[in-house]
Amino acid sequence: MTPASLRLGYGTNGLTDLRLDDALGLLADLGYDGVGLTLDHMHLDPLGPDLADRTRRVARRLTGLGLGVTVETGARYVLDSRRKHGPSLLDPDPDARAARVALLLRAVDVAADLGAHAVHCFSGVVPPATGADAGRDVMWQRLAEALGPVLDAAAGAGVPLAVEPEPGHLLATLADFHHLRALLGDPEPLGLTLDIGHCQCLEPASPVDCVKEAAPWLRHVQIEDMRRGVHEHLPFGDGEIDFPPVLEALAATGYTGLTVVELPRHSHAGPDLAARSLRFLRNGAVTR
Repeated sequence: MTPASLRLGYGTNGLTDLRLDDALGLLADLGYDGVGLTLDHMHLDPLGPDLADRTRRVARRLTGLGLGVTVETGARYVLDSRRKHGPSLLDPDPDARAARVALLLRAVDVAADLGAHAVHCFSGVVPPATGADAGRDVMWQRLAEALGPVLDAAAGAGVPLAVEPEPGHLLATLADFHHLRALLGDPEPLGLTLDIGHCQCLEPASPVDCVKEAAPWLRHVQIEDMRRGVHEHLPFGDGEIDFPPVLEALAATGYTGLTVVELPRHSHAGPDLAARSLRFLRNGAVTR
């Protein structure tokens, strides 16, 4: 059985065919502890009018359903309808970078109003024209500078910023996260989003060892199945991860935030997969 201390959630980016109110009701009815809420045009649009009022309504709904929440900022086209995840914190255009920073600042405000346990973000990919070593040094400095005001806002709101190592991005691994920590002087609001599938995909250590290494900085956890070397989020049982020891290791860290199922390419089957995922995690996480 899944350790009782783990609080399980499901990401709304895997329920985009449902209205947000319906998605939250579904997760509560299934027995989830919380939700990973991706700010996007179909679910609490961060750029739409009356955001504060809409956020208050969502907060009341979450409270009424007994759901915890983390705020995720990985919507594919929320800022640019033509560029996936564009613009990023690494964009050559300062105004474009400022737009991403503004989104993250807005996400911190939303998280504070929702009582979220963290705000998730990632670095973005290195722009194609960037050179090798010297160019990457510039990218790291650009990322550190962009995150400065976001970390200040997170500190003021009392909501940690949980940066996710993302395959293909500048900040792709746990080692990269520690590099960012060093650049920023290890600020208290800076935490880590650990994606268990990403550990299987590209980290040199096993997912269990990644959890142990990440423990002091864990502020958010995403979970799904995955195969070595292939960045494809898979339903549980379709990949290579041995989940019981991973879940035991997570529980042993004392992590109290949400562990959110992350299946963003499976919205067509979202309600069924949400039910199947919870059964898998609650009933032993064993398929082999």
